Amino acid sequence: MKEFHSQIMEGIPDELPGKKDYNKKLNHAPKRKDILSRDEKILALKNALRYFPKNLHGILAPEFADELKRYGRIYMYRYRPDYKIHARHIDDFPHKSRQAAAIMLMISNNLDPEVAQHPDELITYGGNGAVFQNWAQYRLVMKYLATMTDNQTLVIYSGHPLGLFPSHADAPRVVVTNGMVIPNYSGKDDYERFNAMGVSQYGQMTAGSYMYIGPQGIVHGTTITILNAIRLIKAEENRSVLFVSSGLGGMSGAQPKAATIAGVISVIAEVNRAAIEKRFSQGWVDEVIDDIKYLCKRTLKAQQEGETVSLAYHGNIVDVWEIFDSENIKIDLGSDQTSLHNPWSGGYYPAAISFDESNRMMSDNPEKFRELVRSSLRRQVEAINRHTSKGTYFFDYGNAFLLESGRAGADIMNADRSFRYPSYVQDIMGPLCFDYGFGPFRWVCCSNRQDDLQEADNIAVRVLEEIAEKSPGQIKQQMLDNIHWIREAGRNKLVVGSQARILYADAEGRIKIAAAFNKAIKESKISAPVVLGRDHHDVSGTDSPFRETSNIYDGSAYTADMAVQNVIGDSFRGASWVSIHNGGGVGWGEVINGGFGLLLDGSAEAEKRLKMMLHWDVNNGIARRSWARNEGAMFTAVREMERSPELQITIPYIADDRLVDEIAGD
Repeated sequence: MKEFHSQIMEGIPDELPGKKDYNKKLNHAPKRKDILSRDEKILALKNALRYFPKNLHGILAPEFADELKRYGRIYMYRYRPDYKIHARHIDDFPHKSRQAAAIMLMISNNLDPEVAQHPDELITYGGNGAVFQNWAQYRLVMKYLATMTDNQTLVIYSGHPLGLFPSHADAPRVVVTNGMVIPNYSGKDDYERFNAMGVSQYGQMTAGSYMYIGPQGIVHGTTITILNAIRLIKAEENRSVLFVSSGLGGMSGAQPKAATIAGVISVIAEVNRAAIEKRFSQGWVDEVIDDIKYLCKRTLKAQQEGETVSLAYHGNIVDVWEIFDSENIKIDLGSDQTSLHNPWSGGYYPAAISFDESNRMMSDNPEKFRELVRSSLRRQVEAINRHTSKGTYFFDYGNAFLLESGRAGADIMNADRSFRYPSYVQDIMGPLCFDYGFGPFRWVCCSNRQDDLQEADNIAVRVLEEIAEKSPGQIKQQMLDNIHWIREAGRNKLVVGSQARILYADAEGRIKIAAAFNKAIKESKISAPVVLGRDHHDVSGTDSPFRETSNIYDGSAYTADMAVQNVIGDSFRGASWVSIHNGGGVGWGEVINGGFGLLLDGSAEAEKRLKMMLHWDVNNGIARRSWARNEGAMFTAVREMERSPELQITIPYIADDRLVDEIAGD
């Protein structure tokens, strides 16, 4: 422990640490394409060297130049710390501020090799969702957090710690921005260029805001999505439903586990053997299959015998869609969860070439790789269209599949140029969850003890059961689904990394659960503080016209006032840290999203903060969705004003469709 503290407190060491071996056992980020001009490469080197005293530049400059050439980025592998990075007890981190220690815990969890997708490249999930750009930034941030007080705020620009600034105890301890470039410079090549130069990064949603809790973070949302998709197609919740999708990496790794919890057969394709083995070792996949003919045979057997089983196919999803069509295997539910927000740099692997060949081609021959991706998407859509003509319900899972398929020229558009298939938010999560205030509320036990998590689960169940007794019919099913989820969460072995949990709750549920946690901490029923947070994928955290706000139909789906206001409001209502990102889920330049973290320590101040902040964090989005004339949100806004006398939301008047049509004419 003394050595661990010493390494954190030194930040960037005065003496040059020894070079680190390239760990071939870890999953590494693919080589990024060579996009910088010679002058920009010089700038990238100057930018990297400014973290180090001049006497080290002669050694580090050629080393960093080699990294830029080999990997397309400067990661500073030499400076990766020697200690194991993982979520420890909050008091194991050196600190003067407990809020800062909680942030250190969350950063460590994001970079735990058991959690992170590409830990040596500081990427948590999604292929490019980064916590920091390089190891110098990590070291500086951890030192700042260890030394800061509750009267300072650490400001972080796309992984770079700008510094500690005087503030006050009620201000956030950390303010994070990621990828906030000028709008006209948000193209994918702009991202590659800025990231390679070391001046901007893609924080995904919970990677760059330090709130990732492993695939569990999406297991619950995927479970809710699949359950409601089953209801939508009016299928019985039995074991004959077949769900087909792709991706077993970061967030997508949740799919087979969620499908099993929902009681269906799942076939998930993945080209990366390491990703499959990771999910299989965690028990999130039941069987791994390499032979596509055997996959057909095994799937038919599961359908005939009414099994609940998750099958991972080591191969390309395009081949699965095509052979299931030719073999007449009925797919009930279909989606895709490859990282198509990042199609040219490892987010999507095209059919017809191998995984290794793809990794080489995306940097050595990027234009050829792009055409193969586009061709593969066209093939995939053709096969999906054949299945949907037979009754398959296909939905976009917010990964930009529809967007990139459309850009590739796939047959995925209606006559009016809208997408043929809905986003899952349009049909499921928007009208059933977000419009009623339900979203991915999560907590992390800072003791890292399983018994504390179990106690928190029990508290959440009790609170939800009390609320459910008086819940109106519009949200009754939502309440029952979440009560069932949290009761079963422990036995489903969802914890990877930190002792964390997630459930979908509305403002009332979040506030009451958080207050009960705070009381339990005060009474030592929970032994250490608890961090509250959420995915940015929520009621008001994100403005994303192809996902979170895809069910906003008043023309404002492309505006980002809500996400920006969300972060501003959280910051002065008591959040321990706040973040706002360009990109996340559907891609750089396609979305603005905001997040927060809030430490509960059993104090009266924490209770005051949680009530103020969580109320705003949800109802900002309810007010916007209500103004968009979303029926569920209007209901929720009126109900919330009755519960909260100081709340006044502007409610829309609804125009008569026939009158407007007549006035508008042709």
